[in-house]
Amino acid sequence: MTHPFIMQNPKIALEALFRCAVERAHPIHTIREHLPNPPSGKTIVVGAGKAAASMALALDKFWPQDAPLSGAVVTRYGHIPAEASARAGRIAIHEAAHPVPDESSVAAARIMVDLVRDLSEDDLVICLMSGGASALLALPIDGVSLAEKQEITRQLLYSGAPIDEMNLVRQSLSKIKGGQLANACGDAPVLTLAISDVPGDRPEIIGSGPTIPLAAKEGVAAAILDRRVIVLPPGVRQAMLNWESVCRTRAPRNASRDSVRLIATPSQSLLAAAELAKTWGLNAYVLSDCIEGESKDVARFHAEIARAVRAGKSTMQAPCVILSGGETTVTVSDSQSGLGRGGRAGEFCMGLAKALDGVSGVWVLAADTDGVDGCEINAGAFVSPDTLPRAMSNGLSIDDFLLRHDSFGFFDSLDDLLITGPTHTNVNDFRALLITE
Repeated sequence: MTHPFIMQNPKIALEALFRCAVERAHPIHTIREHLPNPPSGKTIVVGAGKAAASMALALDKFWPQDAPLSGAVVTRYGHIPAEASARAGRIAIHEAAHPVPDESSVAAARIMVDLVRDLSEDDLVICLMSGGASALLALPIDGVSLAEKQEITRQLLYSGAPIDEMNLVRQSLSKIKGGQLANACGDAPVLTLAISDVPGDRPEIIGSGPTIPLAAKEGVAAAILDRRVIVLPPGVRQAMLNWESVCRTRAPRNASRDSVRLIATPSQSLLAAAELAKTWGLNAYVLSDCIEGESKDVARFHAEIARAVRAGKSTMQAPCVILSGGETTVTVSDSQSGLGRGGRAGEFCMGLAKALDGVSGVWVLAADTDGVDGCEINAGAFVSPDTLPRAMSNGLSIDDFLLRHDSFGFFDSLDDLLITGPTHTNVNDFRALLITE
């Protein structure tokens, strides 16, 4: 029997599923089982990402108090947990900008490189990686300024490029990504502990892989920029090719003692939410943890699935929850840049509300598991059967808001934003469709 609160409070149920998924990915619950024994020498911690501060705090909590531990991580402005200021810890926490790097991102990268210099094989480097690290650790290659890297990043963000393409470009513009941080560690083994925010959980893509060898072949990054019609400042293309050549002719690092462990993944979080839904008497289905594509297109796909379930034309049976993850994109034209307020989760919700067009018995939540959808204060938004009628009664045109990519303004007007604040983890998009009988 379906729990009665599902029908009485579908938004509360959907939010509970989101919070369950987030909690499953929090490093305080996952990092301990992946920690090695302390080495005979020093243990140096470096890291970056939206979850870097909470990862560092969890590591510090479970690392033996009598074993040497020091280091530094960098996270997004405002993403340091409240408890971090209350306890000293042994790992310094810095802040920098996201999604476009700033001078603090460069300073953080330099700190990391300095920390791992002059280490021996008796020492250990633990690198903490999570989504957002690509912007938070920025060390431009020779011939490329920070301002030029910032402009290329902005263009990439508007282009609709998937995360793997973006991070391959970032590797070719960086002296710390694509395994270069590991190269600076000398003879010390490197253990990378990562929270995956990328489709496919590829370690070399998470945070652009500072401790993982360069993923792309020479010229691939330039080809991506050409395909996405990214305008490069003079000299940047040649600087990228020069750097790629240097990386490939340099003597390779002896990585036989290095290792990578994923301490949290999108699939684990989706499965945790599915198990919770089952305890409520719902059927639970996970479509995929790695769905990519334009947000509005992915929304139409989900809407068709919901319609099929409601019509009894699917093997999925209501009452149910349909879950999915991955990373969608929003392509913004030059004339639209700067207009939108919101991110890919909100764009998905607007596209889904339009595609469903008031279909009864379907409630939806889409949110970013880091707690921030785009650059606004919301994690995501809700869609209900009366979303479009309420919008029209308030004089809101969903086509207007879609054209301007203003999901924040649309759902804020309907009081349908999900606002959680930073969650201190990040396993990418979370989408849940609650479908009743």
